[in-house]
Amino acid sequence: MKRIKILLGMLFLLSSMSFANGFQFNVLDNQMPASQDVSGLRLNLLYGKTANVSGLDLNLLALGEADNFTGVQLPIWLGANKVNNTFKGVGFGLANIHGGESTGAIFGLVNMTHNVKGLQWGAVNISDGRTTVDLGLVNISDGTTFQLGFFNMTEDLTGVQIGLINMAKTGFLPIFPFFNIDGRLF
Repeated sequence: MKRIKILLGMLFLLSSMSFANGFQFNVLDNQMPASQDVSGLRLNLLYGKTANVSGLDLNLLALGEADNFTGVQLPIWLGANKVNNTFKGVGFGLANIHGGESTGAIFGLVNMTHNVKGLQWGAVNISDGRTTVDLGLVNISDGTTFQLGFFNMTEDLTGVQIGLINMAKTGFLPIFPFFNIDGRLF
């Protein structure tokens, strides 16, 4: 407990110094230093929101939220990520909630996204847009190129599904076990 108090004290001290927006510490949406743009390191405790973040985003028992994010998101302990507009990079978290365009890789227990150019890897991947690669137990998207899981479902399959149950309106069959491919290829 003493180490945590010392660490928090050091973070408060660092956050009071000017780092040209290179460091920000958020506790329950209280930003130190107050800025909507961070390039460098952002540390969130419980909840933190910043409009534009580029660099390393660390969540300690927190939901870290940004409108636009570029970089790496990591949970220190039980962290989750929310990006409202654009995401470019790698995101790790218990949950990743991306409302806009995502480019890169997203790893989480639950991933809820819009459009993903890259990889989604989680127990549950749900996208209301187009994805490139979904790896998980359950994969659901409006459109996809590749899904690997026990249950895969999409409206528009432009590639392959591999899993126990595969559902695709554009598949060679709407429901097929073990695999499904784009029916427009035939």
